Amino acid sequence: MPPGLPPTPCSPPRSPGPHAQHLRGFLDYIQIECGLANKTRLAYRNDLQHFLDYLDEESLADLTQVQPTHIEGFLRACGERNLAASSSARALAAVRMFCKYLVLHNIIAHDPSVSIVGPKTWNRLPTIVSDEKVRLLIDAPDPGQDVHALRDRAILLLLYATGIRAEECATAKLTNLSSDLGVLRVIGKGSKERVVPVARPALRAIGLYVKHHRPTLLRGGLRDELFLSRTGKPLAREDIYRIVVKYVRRVGLRGKVSPHTLRHSFATQLLRGGADLRSVQDMLGHADIATTQIYTHVDADRIRSLHKKFHPRG
Repeated sequence: MPPGLPPTPCSPPRSPGPHAQHLRGFLDYIQIECGLANKTRLAYRNDLQHFLDYLDEESLADLTQVQPTHIEGFLRACGERNLAASSSARALAAVRMFCKYLVLHNIIAHDPSVSIVGPKTWNRLPTIVSDEKVRLLIDAPDPGQDVHALRDRAILLLLYATGIRAEECATAKLTNLSSDLGVLRVIGKGSKERVVPVARPALRAIGLYVKHHRPTLLRGGLRDELFLSRTGKPLAREDIYRIVVKYVRRVGLRGKVSPHTLRHSFATQLLRGGADLRSVQDMLGHADIATTQIYTHVDADRIRSLHKKFHPRG
């Protein structure tokens, strides 16, 4: 399964229980009032259905009776199914937001999730690749071997030059790219917009693709999506993932290298070069700066390894 696709946290949901009405109301609320992305809404729906199923198993038909111990029990049940800490953390985030919704709409008087401590996810630092290895990856598309080499090289360069997500790359619009200003307007999670700078090598690669290959893919049609498939349709997030993996395998990079790996590498390189954390947060489109702070841990880990390797008392 490509990275980023929401895993199913527990066993398949059963038929709707007594809390289905509240779940539907919550899902409408986060879509209409909060503007959360549809994929987040679907992920929260799955997580909360499992939570409500757990409450049914505990014979808890009244949400006003939910206690912190019930939420802790749900997290333990998810842990027993060998969920990754990040998946359990997302399930807890869904439960917390649901509880806030219930308080806001006077369905329950007190939020039982306030005192819950979430699973730790800091022990899993993001995987990054060096700039030298990224250069090998970018140079992998061969016009003599790959019919879509110009497109694929432009995709690889854009991912590394901007740190955008695979889905943001797939949905990038030609009209949102300003080659003169060197920026791309990105529509991120929750339909939030941000403007990210695009390095000149990526702009040149995109220019070659747009001039020499994109018209062939268009087949006389009109589309605003920047990257197109062989049939002239917009690429999907999974297509971006497959393109990256194709060239990762060709150049023999070890480990799991995906579009998100290039995003991690982009952020780490910025911080190593002296960029401030807030600017990196803005470029990545992180809602919370705590999400961006993990890259400072990556750099600290590199510094420690260099110290151990080269210092006489390391």
